[in-house]
Amino acid sequence: MGKGGFVFRPENFLLPKLSEGRGRESSYTTTTTTTTTTTTATTKAVNGENSGDEPAVDAAQDQQQQQQQEDVFSWSSVILPFVFPALGGLLFGYDIGATSGATISLQSPELSGTAWFSLSALQLGLVVSGSLYGALLGSLLVYPIADFLGRRRELISAAALYALGALITGFAPDLGLLIIGRLIYGLGIGFAMHGAPLYIAETSPSKIRGTLISLKELFIVLGILLGYLVGSVEIDKIGGWRYMYGLSAPIAVLMGLGMLSLPPSPRWLLLRAVQGKASLQEYKQKAITALSNLRGRPAGDKVSEKQIEDTLVSLKSSYEDEDPEGSFWEVFQGPSLKAFIIGGGLVLFQQITGQPSVLYYAGPILQSVGFSAASDAARVSVVVGVFKLLMTGVAVLKVDDIGRRPLLIGGVSGITLSLILLSAYYKVLQGFPIVAVAALLLYVGCYQISFGPISWLMVSEIFPIRTRGRGISLAVLTNFGSNAVVTFAFYPLKEALGAENLFLLFAAIALMSLMFVYLVVPETKGLSLEEIESKILK
Repeated sequence: MGKGGFVFRPENFLLPKLSEGRGRESSYTTTTTTTTTTTTATTKAVNGENSGDEPAVDAAQDQQQQQQQEDVFSWSSVILPFVFPALGGLLFGYDIGATSGATISLQSPELSGTAWFSLSALQLGLVVSGSLYGALLGSLLVYPIADFLGRRRELISAAALYALGALITGFAPDLGLLIIGRLIYGLGIGFAMHGAPLYIAETSPSKIRGTLISLKELFIVLGILLGYLVGSVEIDKIGGWRYMYGLSAPIAVLMGLGMLSLPPSPRWLLLRAVQGKASLQEYKQKAITALSNLRGRPAGDKVSEKQIEDTLVSLKSSYEDEDPEGSFWEVFQGPSLKAFIIGGGLVLFQQITGQPSVLYYAGPILQSVGFSAASDAARVSVVVGVFKLLMTGVAVLKVDDIGRRPLLIGGVSGITLSLILLSAYYKVLQGFPIVAVAALLLYVGCYQISFGPISWLMVSEIFPIRTRGRGISLAVLTNFGSNAVVTFAFYPLKEALGAENLFLLFAAIALMSLMFVYLVVPETKGLSLEEIESKILK
């Protein structure tokens, strides 16, 4: 990584350049059984650059075989290091689902159980959006302290904030404390949505990293469905909103205890050692022990020792001739800026293509086309939620098979088409309500195989380790900030432009996002985090 600032040039981003004889996109297929690991194809880059040079090809094959052998892991050892961080995503989704029922319960004179049930639009907005404001604040707070806290302690902090926020909200005697509880819970969201992808990315085997990070999105959708379910059960009880919000506390405690039982990220341990914050030899040994634990291997095994040594060499090279601490603004320079353009661009387009509007207002969209089921908000929400869950499952199963770019390109193309259809319905096809329903389901399905899981996957793996903590915090801030803007601007824009022109505007933005994905976003399937940094960012 050079000291100078990064200069934006189109040729630095055009994806065809990454695969034309420069080894940027290693493409190989592996088949692993309990007794053998076989390389079935060499990288296209090596074939292109070394045709007729058999020793070079053989060396590449040997390197791939060695990498595959080193990436052997026990599935039983992978589950818990994924599940406990992913509970942070589930609690985020649960808040979205539970809030839809809690606001109904809270405003009911008969069911609220309070004397302050008559809330103004501003007060209701603070209750609903309190966690979003807290998440924005959490993203800002974590920016300067991410590397100090580490991924594990950050998730333990998130669990504590989740639990505290849930308890304050559930037992709030007045509106003021209720809003404070919502803000604290939102801080937990900000910490969790930053720390969870970091921990999962840095501790997962390369072969299944995409699957596991995409599964975190599945946990968010599961959380939404759980929130809807709890809301439907508690909606007729006096003070039911307290139970809806309070139920997240025991889940948060489970998350915190689970993270306490897990080792720190080995890459974070090495990062702190290279930064001069701890003894290199001591933290190197801790990293070997942590990696052995995470892979289900005997303590201090030779494979883990070699992997840590290779990671340490790569990390030292990226810090060569650099200030170990780095600068506060380094994320906006060099390879880190390139990573932020890729990751930040994805999460920005994820929101400004209308995701909050189309999904948050699915009920009104269905109601406007005359479906009586839309009057039952809970039923509509559950149907959409189940469909989201199924399509996220498709992404989880295919992301490490067909790659990130094909899912993004196919999904964003479908999103663009769905928005054009929604605009056409409001303009000329109002006699065909099935068009609006089909467009809504097409949007949801395509979003869940593309922007939904893949954006966060790319964000978690694209940043160099030197700036990964700060880079992801900026991406999280970009995501929540753009979410808030689009959500709050939807109805004013709808009144000013009309629904047909608003969805046409979103379609134009979606088309821009498709061009962004095609030209800028690289393929990272099968690459280690160190390979992504050396082959794509540099």
